[in-house]
Amino acid sequence: MSASLTIVGLGSGNPDRLTLGIIKKLKAASTVYVRTKEHPMMSALAELEIKWKSFDGLYESLSSFPEVYEAIASRLIQEAFNAEQGTEIVYAVPGHPMVAESAVSLLRQRCPEWGIELQILGGESFLDEAFVRLGFDPIEGFQLLDASGIRRSHLQPELHTLIGQVYDTFTASETKLCLMELYPPEYEVVVGHALGVENEEQILKVPLYELDRLDGYGNLSLIYIPANHAEDVRNRTFARLHEIVDILRSPEGCPWDQEQTHESLRKNLIEETYEVLETIDEDDPDHMKEELGDLLLQIMLHAQMEEEVGTFNVFDVIEGLNNKLVFRHPHVFGDREAGNADEALQNWEGMKAEEKRRKGVKPEEQSVLDGVPRDLPALMKAYKLQKKASKVGFDWDNALDCLVKVREEADELQEAIDSGAPAEEQILELGDLLFAATNVARFISADPEDALTRTNRKFVQRFQYIEQSLRSKGKSVQDSSLDEMEALWQEAKVQERK
Repeated sequence: MSASLTIVGLGSGNPDRLTLGIIKKLKAASTVYVRTKEHPMMSALAELEIKWKSFDGLYESLSSFPEVYEAIASRLIQEAFNAEQGTEIVYAVPGHPMVAESAVSLLRQRCPEWGIELQILGGESFLDEAFVRLGFDPIEGFQLLDASGIRRSHLQPELHTLIGQVYDTFTASETKLCLMELYPPEYEVVVGHALGVENEEQILKVPLYELDRLDGYGNLSLIYIPANHAEDVRNRTFARLHEIVDILRSPEGCPWDQEQTHESLRKNLIEETYEVLETIDEDDPDHMKEELGDLLLQIMLHAQMEEEVGTFNVFDVIEGLNNKLVFRHPHVFGDREAGNADEALQNWEGMKAEEKRRKGVKPEEQSVLDGVPRDLPALMKAYKLQKKASKVGFDWDNALDCLVKVREEADELQEAIDSGAPAEEQILELGDLLFAATNVARFISADPEDALTRTNRKFVQRFQYIEQSLRSKGKSVQDSSLDEMEALWQEAKVQERK
């Protein structure tokens, strides 16, 4: 038979707040364990002549907090299980047992399995002192975060936010870096040490960038970020973007946005995509940031239209994407391996095929060419079609063979032109020539779309050189001869080589 185990809270550190019931429990216990002796209540327990054993040695011998909490829970269960029936073991923790006490969570899960009677007596939490000393009402909206696991996605600026478990300067530094992903460096935050403990309490207001430059972090430290409804902070959140798009589409919103449909915005989505590509080609991060925002707006608008009719919303889109990314990367989130990019791509394609099987699609009944979007730009589509066909061996042997085919197609196009063949036939021969040229691009590991984009850019630069040169002479391209422009074209080529 086992002893009973009682967990009590020692409060935030003020001995006057310790309840009479907890004092009685501590005095009547067969054995008292404390999570740590580094707490202001230890002197009060000494005055009450309560003897205790601490788990501080585990913090020194183990390398992580989860290991410490696991060891504490295991030790207490073994002690209680092996003790005589009728005895009572008390485990005393700082604050309230149900606030930021991982070992208590483990004990609540496991004690019933071991047949150990578990009782929990609450004490004053550090939250109680925080509400009073920092002066905010949690009913306004409040969240409690753990500094050791804080992430950008946790932050909600419209809520009062307390961050506990700020044990040291390193933890404060990691917290600062996370907060600066949302808040500006000069944003004022509050650091509290030993709230409510006489002669030990400190409440400091500092700009965010100084958070890890303060001394005094320890077991009784926390960080407080007051609720903020300012537009400059809210505008850095995805929730605000979703809210704005909803307002624009609402009856009280923008008449133009209200009238849009998937069809009317189709060209906008394509145009915004190409504008993003242009910023990539220009290597212009500031412009890219703006254009990515415009592209994101198109996604938000399309998702909002479906949310209005109840089919899905943008969060369903995000969920589907997250699920797909995890599923198709078993070498990251699962038990497969990928030592290089080719192996990673094989995993991706394999899991993609598995997705289709789960949806009832039989890959063996599909065309090898399936999966290439119908409305891709033609050059890009040709490239993708050829890549898919090459995977099953339908391909040329090398680039030289492809060049032979290019010359053959060029001859056929010339013949069609010379013979005065119908326009449709000439167009088809031109398409064959472009398709063959795309094969050459693939064999030399060049994206034909990118190759043509570079040539377009080169053409623009050379032609603008012609225009500028003529302008400097008081002339224009309209009143210049082809020979003059050709000579300047050759000059532009020479300038490129310098």
